[in-house]
Amino acid sequence: MNRRHCASAAITLVCALSVLITPVQAFAEPAPPSASDARPGPGSKAPKKSLEEVRKEIDALYRKAGAATDAYNLAEEKAEKQSGEIVKLARAIVVGQSKIAELKSQAGAQAREQYRSGGLPPGAQFMLSDDPQLFLDGVSRVREGQQAAQGVLGELTRTQQDLETYTKDASANWKKLEANRVKQAKAKKKINAQIAAAKKLESQLKKEELARLLKLEQEAEYKQQTAWLSSGALKDINREASASGKKAVAFATAQIGKPYVWGAEGPKSYDCSGLTSQAWAAAGRPIPRTSQEQWRLLPHIAIKDMRPGDLIIYHGDASHVGMYVGDGAIVHAPRPGRNVTLAGAGSMQILGVVRPDK
Repeated sequence: MNRRHCASAAITLVCALSVLITPVQAFAEPAPPSASDARPGPGSKAPKKSLEEVRKEIDALYRKAGAATDAYNLAEEKAEKQSGEIVKLARAIVVGQSKIAELKSQAGAQAREQYRSGGLPPGAQFMLSDDPQLFLDGVSRVREGQQAAQGVLGELTRTQQDLETYTKDASANWKKLEANRVKQAKAKKKINAQIAAAKKLESQLKKEELARLLKLEQEAEYKQQTAWLSSGALKDINREASASGKKAVAFATAQIGKPYVWGAEGPKSYDCSGLTSQAWAAAGRPIPRTSQEQWRLLPHIAIKDMRPGDLIIYHGDASHVGMYVGDGAIVHAPRPGRNVTLAGAGSMQILGVVRPDK
């Protein structure tokens, strides 16, 4: 049995043991409603949800928070870009204003020189001379003077046009910056609302229910991972990581145990795409910040061609990402309340795979 099969078997065995040693708690299916149950009387309470229903509701809330986190991170990234553009344009405007002042000074000096010479350009008097050589020198100087004046005026016009363009661009970038700040605020509000709702549900559970909830999460992940492995998805996947991929995997796995915090990019905490983007930055290959942008912009790879270091994008909205580390496993930052950890690569709905260093 090769190393990949051994590791896969070990992961499956650990997951199976965690399920087998979990105390079984019965959750009875609700009986069909009777006529008297159809319409609850005044003061009656709604039927209590099963722990599995609570788990699914919490999972849905955190997934929504994950999607909103991606929207927040993207808006933040764009806001930073717009701020940088505005700074560059402001500097260009200052340089342009200084250049215009200098060119106006030159044009003024030329005008004063013409006034002192009786309204004639320098050298024009030589054109009135009977001496052929002085006449030719005069013609040459007049031409030079005219070209110099035209050059100054032309450069002044171009600089003024550039300045107007810089100003318009700065105004447009400022509007985009404000729009992205509004998007950030909305996304942040949505994230906080979803996380607060999930935490409220969790806070209503007893200690033993919270322990059982974690086991239910693990069981759901194990079930999906087992189905994924049984499909033959890992058949013949034994490729070696690239040199950059090895560095990215080393960075990502070194973060195991650190908490998930939405919007975080380390070094003490991460969200899902914060972990993957920083891992590849550490490997010398900067990639987009969000899982949705990673899915949109990075080269797509077939699952059968996957190798360690590749990124697996999850869910239909590309709201989650993990890094494949080999042997059917990923390292990822799951959600608020959880730490960076190893998990089965097929334990969530796979959208596709991307390769940062293709």
